[in-house]
Amino acid sequence: MAQRADLFDLETLHLRPGDGRRLDVDIRVDPLQLAGQKYPVAGGQVSARLDVSRTVTGYALRLRFAAPVEGPCMRCMDDASPSVPVDAREVDQPGEAEDLHSPYLDAGVLDLAAWARDALVLALPGQIVCREECQRLCPVCGANLNEADPEEHRHAQGGDPRWARLRDLELG
Repeated sequence: MAQRADLFDLETLHLRPGDGRRLDVDIRVDPLQLAGQKYPVAGGQVSARLDVSRTVTGYALRLRFAAPVEGPCMRCMDDASPSVPVDAREVDQPGEAEDLHSPYLDAGVLDLAAWARDALVLALPGQIVCREECQRLCPVCGANLNEADPEEHRHAQGGDPRWARLRDLELG
């Protein structure tokens, strides 16, 4: 059974340089806010695998999990619940270049909740959709095109009436 760990003290592993450890942990993940909509992770947490390797001066870390995100489809507003795979790595080497310092590790304590949330945001697809072949909402009447019959759902080709005055302009 995985242990719940939002913060994890790496020093408790007592690793020597070259040693590694694999841990199964449950991590709380706060809901995401995208385009004014909330997208929580189902159950509010993920079961993750954490690989910790001790280097001569620091740590090499890997975090893997699948996050079932729930919320409205960005195309048709129906319920969407994709599972987003996450595979994130961090390196912390004190005394080295700034890009080798993990923002999630401070004095040997790893902030798993912040790392998991940030890694999930980076792994999200461009749009959260109910299904890949989602047809969106009709831009004219707002009908859900997934449910509308394509043979019957048609609109007159008159253009947007708000632009009618511009069509009357004589340019040139």
